[in-house]
Amino acid sequence: MYHVQFPKLGWEFDINNKIQIGTLSVYWYGIIIAVGLILAVLYGMANAKRLGVSADKLLNCVIVGVITGIIGARAYYVLFQWEYYSAHTDKILAVNEGGLAIYGGIIGALIGGLIVAKIDKMDIPALLDVAAVGFLIGQGIGRWGNFFNQEAYGTPTDLLWGMMSEGTNNIAVHPCFLYESVWCLLGALVLHLFSKSKARKYHGQLALMYMVWYGVERTVVEGLRTDSLYIPHTGLRVSQILSIFLAVLGIVLLLVLKSKNYQRIMPYGSEEIIIHKFKKPVYSVDKAVDDNAKEISSHSLAIELPDEVKEEKEEKVEATEKVETSETPESNTTVRKKVEEITDISVDETENPDEELFDINSVINDSTEIQPTKKTKKKFRK
Repeated sequence: MYHVQFPKLGWEFDINNKIQIGTLSVYWYGIIIAVGLILAVLYGMANAKRLGVSADKLLNCVIVGVITGIIGARAYYVLFQWEYYSAHTDKILAVNEGGLAIYGGIIGALIGGLIVAKIDKMDIPALLDVAAVGFLIGQGIGRWGNFFNQEAYGTPTDLLWGMMSEGTNNIAVHPCFLYESVWCLLGALVLHLFSKSKARKYHGQLALMYMVWYGVERTVVEGLRTDSLYIPHTGLRVSQILSIFLAVLGIVLLLVLKSKNYQRIMPYGSEEIIIHKFKKPVYSVDKAVDDNAKEISSHSLAIELPDEVKEEKEEKVEATEKVETSETPESNTTVRKKVEEITDISVDETENPDEELFDINSVINDSTEIQPTKKTKKKFRK
């Protein structure tokens, strides 16, 4: 139980950091973290397709990411408090006593989620965009767990919103949890609106913006906190150094990609169409197609014909023009017969002398070899 006060605002109230159900203690910290996670997942599922990710595959990443995120959050904390935990190894797994680092959770969740994404052949940059907004939602809500535990606060302050309680030794301090919560929720709104605008040019852009947005905030707020983790034997705050690095890296990448006018936005389910030319011309299809055509996602394909056939078709077209320009019915009949003798095809059957179309859907999955027609063989022999 804590008696929390905001003296200059005239606010004061009592909070309990847990709910007691018989002999079972349920901590508000865990409840709030769970609520933040659920809302982040719901956002991701609702916006996955728009951001270029399969909702079903995203859920697989979330399930694994939650597990690896908890492991990462604890491992990060223990690593930078090793002087204590090396002497109290029985406390390493005592997560219920506190000691989860947000950066460790993010790193752990990314490792687990990206492994699943790689296995499922997902678009990694698009997945990171979804994760970026989800992280901000989860962090913005989850920070209120620190409020109920009266932890993660800052140095003494005379500001209007200074907070004090038994947890702060009844000294008015910076409510760092509040700073980060407001900043993260505002960032989630900004990134969401940006994701729906024309300013979004490529997958991964939201992730880079997250790095800058959160990195800048954490760099400032971490400098105010009194419970920071330090690099052993130095006075450097781990999370502050990491935040500076992420913010700078994000800014550099955003500027580089902007200078190159990089654009790569494709909705989920779309595929780039790559058409390969056949090594041998196709004159007819017996329910088969060259293996190269299996990479073509189209209903029809234009095939280039050899020079001999092109010349033959050109003769046919010239003859057709003569038919159309002839003045007497008798001459029309004579010329038409001559055309059919040359081409062995009715003059009405051709429209384009350079291309021949066939339906790719009727042949795409068969294995029969493609062979020239008897008519074409006969023409070549002539």
